[in-house]
Amino acid sequence: MPCRPEGCSVPEKPSRAMRLGIAGPVGTGKSSLIALLCRQLSDELELGVVTNDIYTDEDARMLRAAGVLDTQRIRAVETGACPHTAIRDDITMNAIAIEDLESDFPGLDVVLIESGGDNLTATFSPALVDAQIFVLDVAGGGDVVRKGGPGIARADLLVVNKTDLAAYVGVDADLMVQQGFSARDGRPVIGLSRLDTESVTQICDWVRHTLGHYASGEHVAQDPGPMAPHSHGDVTHSH
Repeated sequence: MPCRPEGCSVPEKPSRAMRLGIAGPVGTGKSSLIALLCRQLSDELELGVVTNDIYTDEDARMLRAAGVLDTQRIRAVETGACPHTAIRDDITMNAIAIEDLESDFPGLDVVLIESGGDNLTATFSPALVDAQIFVLDVAGGGDVVRKGGPGIARADLLVVNKTDLAAYVGVDADLMVQQGFSARDGRPVIGLSRLDTESVTQICDWVRHTLGHYASGEHVAQDPGPMAPHSHGDVTHSH
């Protein structure tokens, strides 16, 4: 059954699973975030996963090997081109993978769709996902949030990941989170470390809250679009 977070009314189970996209540059921890959510939420929610990459199913194999879900609940899409093309320009391959997954496992609550690693412009089509998370990590540099882009500015949630590594790479993780709130006009930002129980609870609660709103019909999929404000050096503008 779908979760019923405090303050969210879920009158009945939706006709299909909520589709939650997870995007971000290479190496920011998208697969690790999916593994974390599966470990934390699989006892209360029915989950499935679809991964995207150009020529490999390595992310799917990693998740299966980690034992985070029944291996049949994890499907891989090999896009054959830049991963963002299959999550935005032509979603057919992903749509088929999700429909097959839902057919094999009726009653799924959430399907997590991982984009292959891409740049700051990678966003999901609202025709594919109901909500999306954009993932950055502290090792990518403390200035990356200020650079903006559609994922940073307009995804439903921005995650500043691997905050436990900040001291080792000379980055102020708290400042990155603050800059995220500023770049996103106050929309949700979570500084996350899998070693930090409080931040893990925060992101799981965000998923529960979003699912509650989706199940009640209150959540509307947003299109981050390709034209979010971004910066080149000291100049910030939109095209």
